[in-house]
Amino acid sequence: MTKQFAGELISEAVALVIIISFGDSVAAMYSLYDPSPYQHAYWGVCIAWGLAVTIAIYTTGSISGCHANPAVTLALALYRKFSWKKVLPYCLAQTIGAFIGACIVSLLFAPVIDRFNLANHLTRADGGAAGVFFTHPAVGITTLHAFGDEIVLTAFLVFGIFAITEQYNEVAPGANSGALIIGFLVAVIGASMGYLESWAINPARDFGPRLFCFFTGWGSSALPSPGSYWWVPIAGPLLGGAVGGAAYQLLIHPFLPARKRASSAPAN
Repeated sequence: MTKQFAGELISEAVALVIIISFGDSVAAMYSLYDPSPYQHAYWGVCIAWGLAVTIAIYTTGSISGCHANPAVTLALALYRKFSWKKVLPYCLAQTIGAFIGACIVSLLFAPVIDRFNLANHLTRADGGAAGVFFTHPAVGITTLHAFGDEIVLTAFLVFGIFAITEQYNEVAPGANSGALIIGFLVAVIGASMGYLESWAINPARDFGPRLFCFFTGWGSSALPSPGSYWWVPIAGPLLGGAVGGAAYQLLIHPFLPARKRASSAPAN
């Protein structure tokens, strides 16, 4: 492994540490306090998650591109010539980073989690406060329906990322503001569709903290989780990223005027 590649993997891990540290912390603020500072201001939760993504991109984007999501990594390999040899190492680094982020959140909020569970006659084994760390479907949402939801939500995410980062998109934001717009994209997905099953849209974001919880008292409520739900936030986003990338490549990319001009320009 070259030093540069090691740096890319560290960068991807750091990106997830940032995202989970802030994102799961705002989930804790939302769900563990009574009254919750976000109970009637859910948009604040979405903005916090989105800005966490923005900060991660500004921090690590120049090293690894800040995929920060296995679904994005897979889509980039499928449609934008990202090296297939790097896909699994990137995904592993992202999951490790998410695991470490969950450790940080647990370190910060452990007393609050324990107090919440005690007050509500819950235990970690019962799934008490699990929503701080990993996702689950809302009332009325079946596992199969959630799988379809995650495909759609992640398709929107990757479709938007492809548009925002497209070199031939003349109305895309500049390089320095693209990270902010991607953060807003994450926020708007959460604000409009997040209550379905907490908008995982990222296998590492869900599985890393879920794995942490498995080893720290939540046990089977984390893995395999009620209804064996654990696979949905992995398979759904991976498939959704492929769908979203394909939709962009088919419906938008061929028709970009700047791309047509570049392809028709005479070679020097």
